[in-house]
Amino acid sequence: MADTKTVLIPTRHGEIELYDEGGGPPLLFLHCGEGLRASLPLLDRLARGRRVVAASHPGFGRSALPPHFGRIDDLAYFYLDLLAVLDLRDVLLVGASFGGWIAIEIAVRSTDRLARMVVADAVGVRFAADETEVEIADIYDLPQAVLEQRSFVHPMRWRPDFSLLSDDALMTIARNREALCLYAWAPYMHNPGLRPWLHRIALPALVLWGESDGIVSPDYGRALAAALPDARFLLVEGAAHYPHIEQTERFASLVEAFATEEGTR
Repeated sequence: MADTKTVLIPTRHGEIELYDEGGGPPLLFLHCGEGLRASLPLLDRLARGRRVVAASHPGFGRSALPPHFGRIDDLAYFYLDLLAVLDLRDVLLVGASFGGWIAIEIAVRSTDRLARMVVADAVGVRFAADETEVEIADIYDLPQAVLEQRSFVHPMRWRPDFSLLSDDALMTIARNREALCLYAWAPYMHNPGLRPWLHRIALPALVLWGESDGIVSPDYGRALAAALPDARFLLVEGAAHYPHIEQTERFASLVEAFATEEGTR
């Protein structure tokens, strides 16, 4: 990510890499396991009409990893602290994939500073009664080619050429993958105690899902929307697990339309 797009800011949990662009109503974006860089085009697009704030989660990108961090709870409380420090109110909370899980964890704890929530192709909740049923594909077990096919409609377009990347960029990718394992390895990509608390998310929510998601199926997204008190579900055509990357303009338009509907807190 270009240095002009992010800065390092001090927090009580160490230095954090922060994107803070645009003006107007605030939006907090929570990135997927791929890191903040992959979401930059979406952030720039959304910042045309809003103040968009997005941090590299602690341990990702250039953000420090506090020694006591290692659970999804830590990320949820970190972002609640960040909202307070930045004094952001009536926030549109947007999370993608792993970031969608963090968004849900934030909202079950407190919606005081939130107006609405958008989650896209989120993980984090288990719905299947059968413990042997696989709801979230094991990204660490799939061959790389299969993982790419399940993640993107046109995987070749998004496949990085590692031979062209700088050492810093390669180190960022390694840190992102290591941090994702730290937070989401065991139990794999979910919080067993999260589902019973979804009723606490008493704010309008939009659940967006890539039509061709091969990591977490659209049926999982429908179950998530049904479990939230005030949510609706929409498919994004031409996208798999990362619609905010593959269909940036469509994704941004859906977020903006949802944010400006009647009844926003």
